[in-house]
Amino acid sequence: MPSSSPSSRKPLLISAGVALAAVTLGLVSWQATAPAEEDPGRSGASAASAAPEGGAALRLAALARREAGDKLAVGRPDAPVVLIEYSDFKCGYCAKFARDTEPALMEKYVEDGTLRIEWRNFPIFGAESEAAAKAAWAAGQQDRFRQFHEAAYAEGAKEKGFGQARLEELARQAGVPDLEKFKQDAAGDAAAAALRKDREEGYRIGVQSTPSFLVGGAPLAGAQPLEAFTAAIATAKARAQAAAKAAQ
Repeated sequence: MPSSSPSSRKPLLISAGVALAAVTLGLVSWQATAPAEEDPGRSGASAASAAPEGGAALRLAALARREAGDKLAVGRPDAPVVLIEYSDFKCGYCAKFARDTEPALMEKYVEDGTLRIEWRNFPIFGAESEAAAKAAWAAGQQDRFRQFHEAAYAEGAKEKGFGQARLEELARQAGVPDLEKFKQDAAGDAAAAALRKDREEGYRIGVQSTPSFLVGGAPLAGAQPLEAFTAAIATAKARAQAAAKAAQ
């Protein structure tokens, strides 16, 4: 199955210290797993097979926060596999993943306890991207992140933009109960700090496009077909089971 291209690519402008940290991780370039536009025959599954090894893989896997109270995550904190998604609400391929692939992963793996999905806000399309990210975080404070996420990624939603009035409309669609609190939270320091934490994490490990994923610590870039994610999850689950057995 031909792979899809990531929605955007952005030159990575990071400090020397952050760059050194990425090198220290021994990180495989995200572009090594990105779908190759010049090679339409390259499959998502083969892209998923490229992964960092040893200490680098462990450090990437350790980025999973596994916080029981994480408002931007679904699935059991102790799930054997954690999928971390770095995404932007103005990204068309992020929307494609949200509509076409993520529901299947939720049904097949999250519900049976195999998979946990943790969202990271990684806005790269300017002010509206950042505003949407903060709004999603604010919706999450009232336990409506998934509903906001679904509304913001609905067919045609991106074309309507993410101005203030539109974000409030999405919050209403998501069933956010207290719109005044939503607006205050989105404009507050806590939302800005949460966004900064997510974005700095992405830059630190070399994320250059959206959507980008870590599946049990293995990088996977772009709106890959479902088969690429199922293969990556199976590999990560087997690795987790082997590690648990070795620790006994």
